[in-house]
Amino acid sequence: MADLTMSVTRTDAVLIGGGIASATLAALLTELEPDWDIQVIEKLDAVGQESSDGWNNAGTGHSALCELNYTPQDVDGSVSPAKAIRINEQFQVSRQFWSYLVENDRIGDPASFIRPVAHMSFVRGIDNVDYLRRRHQALTANPLFDRMEFSTEHAQLAQWAPLVAEGRPVTETIAVTRSPDGTDVDFGSLTRQLFAMASRRGTTVSTGWEVVDLRRMGTDWGVMSRNVTTGAVKVHRAPFVFVGAGGAALPILQKSGIPEIRGFGGFPISGQWLRCTNPEVIARHEAKVYGKAAVGAPPMSVPHLDTRYVQGKRSLMFGPYAGWSPKFLKTGKYTDLFASVKPSNVTQMLAVAPPNIDLMTYLGSQLAATTKQRFEALREYMPQARREDWEQVTAGQRVQVIAPDPAKRGVLQFGTQMITAADGSIGGMLGASPGASTATTILLDMLTGMFPERTDSWRSTIMAMVPSWGTHLSDDPRAAHESLERTAESLGLHH
Repeated sequence: MADLTMSVTRTDAVLIGGGIASATLAALLTELEPDWDIQVIEKLDAVGQESSDGWNNAGTGHSALCELNYTPQDVDGSVSPAKAIRINEQFQVSRQFWSYLVENDRIGDPASFIRPVAHMSFVRGIDNVDYLRRRHQALTANPLFDRMEFSTEHAQLAQWAPLVAEGRPVTETIAVTRSPDGTDVDFGSLTRQLFAMASRRGTTVSTGWEVVDLRRMGTDWGVMSRNVTTGAVKVHRAPFVFVGAGGAALPILQKSGIPEIRGFGGFPISGQWLRCTNPEVIARHEAKVYGKAAVGAPPMSVPHLDTRYVQGKRSLMFGPYAGWSPKFLKTGKYTDLFASVKPSNVTQMLAVAPPNIDLMTYLGSQLAATTKQRFEALREYMPQARREDWEQVTAGQRVQVIAPDPAKRGVLQFGTQMITAADGSIGGMLGASPGASTATTILLDMLTGMFPERTDSWRSTIMAMVPSWGTHLSDDPRAAHESLERTAESLGLHH
């Protein structure tokens, strides 16, 4: 770094970003390494303000109970449940960790961040009904999904989701599944509580500081940050750095120069919601109802009519409607995308366009859609919706991963990607859903992979936090049901 006289503060770990990923890691480390000096650096004036904020994500608590994109249909017509089972397993790890924190008075009332909300899938048309029936059959053979119900009856839909049924022709061919094990998660509230817990146990959370450089300092990393108000600069030196800065993770990891980030790029996608303003309408819907995505649509744009609890207040949202902006964060800069293009990834970024023409066409149609057209999309799920009951709000910004691929040069991925240095000194999380819901698994795997010499000493603590760690609940019906019941009791998820 240029100023060799600059004062340097040494810590055991630096976590960059104030979202759910860094918050989860801070909480884990305070349990695993209570003597560590941990520093968190966040650019905004408060934590949990970007993708973790309640209005910037769907809060679904992604467990693959309703998201149809997690159960693809194979060429022979069969439905593969493998990805859905894997994601649900990971969400159960998060539930177990949150239960541990509640049971041990690390965080407060679970109703402040998680509520029971049924998860439903809704489709129309003979082919889609057949697909949903086969999906239900494939999933309910697994103990994590065996309480899921299926129906093709309009009367049953009216009981489960009256707003979806009212005004719908009874001759329309429909199907619906419903899982009572679904949840709504206010990740903004959870983020704030996890950081508050970590702060009480010695972690320093610095808001209003932007990371401007990240470089090697001998065997350590030097993290330079600048105060966004005063312009003051400071450096934290640490042997371990985690980059959990959402869309900003890619450019920060690029600054590190680690070879593992070479070839990676990012494709930003923005979104908007319709939010209900009529309390009487909000009170009549208690579910998350997911449909099928349009051709070419990214997973974050799967339409859904959602009951939400944000900062303790119940609401109803529909969307999201996809959009596009070159920003990597909602509060980012319009130059973010262009600044991320490097000689090491320009080939990969150019190569993803031809195979994703459907996505480009879809985004173009979304950008060109009128307010009337967007409202008509809502009426496909809620036929009697009234325009005066809804307002438009801007959702969070997502940066989808462009990963290097020897055969294709570059591939656009939808999901979460971990980047870790070979020496275990730095790791970072790229991508979007279902990262927030599955962060506990992702970060435990990262820690045990980067610190193999510490894993044995951590084992008993990890098992206390996550009793199923190292096993598969889906292979053991009794263990699966016991975990669901125990965490439901601890988290107040009484359906």
